[in-house]
Formats: sequence, structure tokens, C-alpha cells
Amino acid sequence: MKFTCSQTALLRAVNTCSKAVSTRTTIPILKGILIRVEDGRATLTSSDLNMSIETSFDVQNYTPGSTVVSAKYLGEIVRKLPNSLITLSTEEEPGKLTINCLGSNFGIVTLNADEFPLIGGIESKDFFELNRKDFKDLLNKCVFSASIDEKKGILTGCLLNIEKNQIEAVALDGFRMAIVRKQSGSLKEKKVIIPASILSEIYKILNEEEGSDQISVVFEDKKAEFLTEDTRVNARLLEGEFINYNGILPAEWNTRVTVNREDMLNSIERASLFAREGKNNLIKIKVNKDNLDINSRSEEGNVNETVGADVSGNELLIGFNSKYLLDILKVITDEEVVFEMGSSVSSCLIKPVEGNEFTYLVLPVRINAV
Repeated sequence: MKFTCSQTALLRAVNTCSKAVSTRTTIPILKGILIRVEDGRATLTSSDLNMSIETSFDVQNYTPGSTVVSAKYLGEIVRKLPNSLITLSTEEEPGKLTINCLGSNFGIVTLNADEFPLIGGIESKDFFELNRKDFKDLLNKCVFSASIDEKKGILTGCLLNIEKNQIEAVALDGFRMAIVRKQSGSLKEKKVIIPASILSEIYKILNEEEGSDQISVVFEDKKAEFLTEDTRVNARLLEGEFINYNGILPAEWNTRVTVNREDMLNSIERASLFAREGKNNLIKIKVNKDNLDINSRSEEGNVNETVGADVSGNELLIGFNSKYLLDILKVITDEEVVFEMGSSVSSCLIKPVEGNEFTYLVLPVRINAV
């Protein structure tokens, strides 16, 4: 095997594949990246058995072949090389990949490509297409709300509820919930649950990769496949029944607040400086007739903020974990957002002023309990 390519193209491919390289496995081959060269393209593949990534790029002066090389060392070497042409070859010495770039010459021990796990494609007709920008936005606004505690099982996943012309993504961790909706080119209705950690990596790939404006998603019973122009990601699906999230949403509110998102974000960020030193990152929000008083207090000090707002309904004093509100306000791009609250102990909804593109639910912190 031999080929020449640019450092930029190889680095992009290595960075993409590294997202599926297993770091804690006892299986040596899974710590590597499979490199395969044929028909003027180099294809790099990695897998941790839950997620597999395959990405390809054009090469020059190639000889077909394949090998597996340590993802760690390949990545570290390519990152440190200059932006120039690189030649990779296994022809000079059996069992070793040589990397040449200008005056640099490296040799890395390789593994047998035949031992790398096969990553088959999905032939199912259950698929939909979505605008790349919309899918990135969908993931960015939803995935952070899933649980990171493996003991919570299904809550570590994100539900993709695909309906005709719409995809709805839902994630929750027991303290907050995100529901985000986008238009799609779906032909069939489908509900799947994908690990949020995998969707986070897919978001990073889409953010780093240049390509077509569309992304295709294909489903089988236990797998999903995400396809862009140069990259294919296979992901295992979580099995089980997702929570009836619509049943969690409160039907009524007693206090409704419309506020400038950026003003609210900045005020909560300042208030959280002392909230971090306390319990539950607690901030208190007092809803008045035409503004919000936001404050936090710890042994090290206190802070008080006032934000103008359009308030309907009852005045209210409510406590929140500041991190949950900040996570939401940072991913929303709307100029204004709406907070709907029933009481100081009932869940709060955060919505757009118009439409239903997103709905966030946050549980309050009981002020008299901290």
C-alpha cells in the first residue's frame, strides 16, 4: 500500500475517525485506524463496536492495499507535520507504515487489516434527508439534555421521532428536557433512540467537515447510518421504550415572562459566579411586574441583577440550577424567549416567542430546601 496526499486532508480524516477509536478496550485492533487505498481514494475506518466511522479523500501516486495503524501515534504525527504533501507506505518494510513529509521520516508498527471488524452498510429503505445546517442545529439544541449517567439507561439516549416532513429530537436527564423540531424530507414515520454521546460526535464531524448541504440518515432494526459526501457513521440504537415526554409538559401557566435572551444569559452568567460556590448552583429569580431580579449568595459574596421583561400573570419567586438555564440560553439563537411557570415548585417551560421549534423544561430548586 502506498499513497501521497496533503497533510490537511489526512489530518481531517484522522480527526474524524479518532472519534470512534476505543481508548479503554482490551482489543488492540480497536485502538487502530484501518487505512484502505483503492481507485484513487484512501478510506480511513475506526470502530468501538458501538459506533463506526468511515471517511475518504482523494490521493495521488497510489498502490492499492490496506493496513491498521495506531490511531494515537498516527494522529500525533500528522498534527505535528507541516502543511505539505505526505507519503504513506507499507512497501519498504513488512509490518510497518512509513510516513514521509519533507525532511521527516516516521515508522509505525502495523496490524493485520483482515482482523479489523467488518462495517457493513445498511440497505434499509427507512431513510430521510435533512438540511445539514438544520441537523447540526437540531443536535446542538437537544443532545446536552440527555443523561451522562450510564445507570440511567434509556435516558442516555436521544429520541428521534421522524414524522412526515418533520423530525423531533427529545432528550432528558430527570432534571431538564429538550424537544427540538425541524422540517425534513422523511418518507416514513419512525422512532429510534440513539446514544447522545454518539450524536455529539456526529455533530462535531458535521461541524468540522465541508461538503454537501444535505445529510442522509438510514435505519435498520438495531442500527442507524449517517451519510455525508465523504463520511459514513454507523451507530447502534438503544433498545427500550422512551418516556412519555408529552405527558410531562405542563398544560397551564400562571406566570409568563418574555425576555431578551442575551440580557438573560449575561445576567445569569454573572449571578452564577457565586452560585458555583453554593449548593445546586442555586440562583433565585424574582418575577416582578415589569422586570426580573436575579440573585445568588454564598459565603464568599453575593450578586444582584435586574433584567427588564414583559410579564403576564402572577409575581413569583423561584430557584434554579443556573447551569441548566445557561445550557439552554447558550444554544438558542432567538432574540427573545418565553418562560412559562406555574409555581415556585412546578416545572418551567422555555419556548420561542413564535412557532414551536423548541421546548425546554427545567425543574426548579426548592428554595426552602437549600
